Amino acid sequence: MRAMIVYESMFGNTRVIADAIAKGLEPVGIVVVVPVPEAGRELLVDADLLVVGGPTHFHGMSRARTRKWAGAIARNPRSDLVLDRDAQGPGVRDWLGSLGQGHTRVAVFDTRRKGPAILWGRASKGIGRTLRRHGFQMVSKPESFFVTVDNHLKRGGKSEPNNGANDSPRELWRTAPQVRTVRDNRQHPRRRDGRSEDSYSR
Repeated sequence: MRAMIVYESMFGNTRVIADAIAKGLEPVGIVVVVPVPEAGRELLVDADLLVVGGPTHFHGMSRARTRKWAGAIARNPRSDLVLDRDAQGPGVRDWLGSLGQGHTRVAVFDTRRKGPAILWGRASKGIGRTLRRHGFQMVSKPESFFVTVDNHLKRGGKSEPNNGANDSPRELWRTAPQVRTVRDNRQHPRRRDGRSEDSYSR
């Protein structure tokens, strides 16, 4: 299996999650992790699984003005935050807008404040919705990882406590259904009628 992880990160939190997910996927295939500005369309050609993640800004994906706002926070003399190298470049929203049609299987995640999504929003929902409109096949529900009020990752901060709130992204994604689905479909390729070549049914 070949997996590509594309991320947008302001203060390094989403990058840390992306790297941890990559570690979890390594036992089942080749994994490439790239920030949005380096995620050329050609990198998707051989990908069996695409994972896309970004920070939640004002209930959804970032925009140019919210990235500018994040930069102002980091430049505050009293702030201990450091902007990622690509933080002021194009974000996931911009990348998705230029992506075009595709059929790769995808999974999505975000980083956000802890609390009800209806109050804080979640970027992963918009990421997934846009990818589906482009023809990509979602293989799991969006995942969220929590940050503190001062924009640092919360330890054990996964948003689905029933699935194990203390799971790290590495452990979560190594055993996640989306990984097993892609791996099994590679081992049992599907015909046009939806059945596998060896009549293996699910």
